[in-house]
Amino acid sequence: MRIYVAIPTIGRPETVRQIVGNLARQRRRPDGIVVVSVRPGDVAGLEGSPMRPEILFSDLGLCVQRNRALRHLAGRADIVLFLDDDFVLADDYLEALERLFAAQPDVVGATGRVIADGIGHQGYSFAEAVALVEADMPPPEPQEFAERALYGCNMAIRLSALGELRFDEALPLYGWLEDIDVTYQLGRKGRLVRSQRLAGVHMGAKGGRTSGVRLGYSQIANPVYLLRKRSAPPALAWEMMARNIASNLVRSLAPERHVDRRGRLRGNLLALAHLLTARLDPRHILRIV
Repeated sequence: MRIYVAIPTIGRPETVRQIVGNLARQRRRPDGIVVVSVRPGDVAGLEGSPMRPEILFSDLGLCVQRNRALRHLAGRADIVLFLDDDFVLADDYLEALERLFAAQPDVVGATGRVIADGIGHQGYSFAEAVALVEADMPPPEPQEFAERALYGCNMAIRLSALGELRFDEALPLYGWLEDIDVTYQLGRKGRLVRSQRLAGVHMGAKGGRTSGVRLGYSQIANPVYLLRKRSAPPALAWEMMARNIASNLVRSLAPERHVDRRGRLRGNLLALAHLLTARLDPRHILRIV
């Protein structure tokens, strides 16, 4: 089974070097690593990595970058593990991933147990993430759970099931919910699972992210877009919109240092105004300064 790791990145050259270098600890080495960026400076130093990643370039956008990796790997890979450029894998991740897909041919996509997720707070340094992985005690009887869609920070896809399905490039820049969009559709072709045998830490690095206003707009525009496409569970889409609006509204009174809550709230309100006037479009964020 040919397993490739694909890592889109922008604005985090040191972090992506650390993540690629850490893949040397895998008991089952990847058959290849593809890093997709936009500018040479975003992958500075990677050319000297002992893991010898292939470095590709594309236009800006998470969906565009992931699709670039898929085009490059067509006919070369059986499984593609998409990683965020700040996700640290447990040392047995790829070993367990291969066993999972080999033993269960009806599984078309899988994600793992997130030991700790820094996306909701100030985040973890690489050293802290490695320490959390090393200190982790897996459940005595790791389980698998059926999912309707997968969390994209660590997301493995069986390419034979993916077929012509691709990430939707109408979701620009950070591509909020692009993982839900593609894996919810993929789940119509087989089973999606979250396995506790697969584990890692999401550092939640803050560099390279989109602006607060843009993200706030996407928090409304993208779920509505997916609802219209029927490519997201309706209950999940409505829940996410309601939770984000409420969180941004309440926390904008005393924002966290690492989150632009007021910017996100402005983006939420702009998107709601566009929804009411039939102008809502995920690509509008490209016109937001």
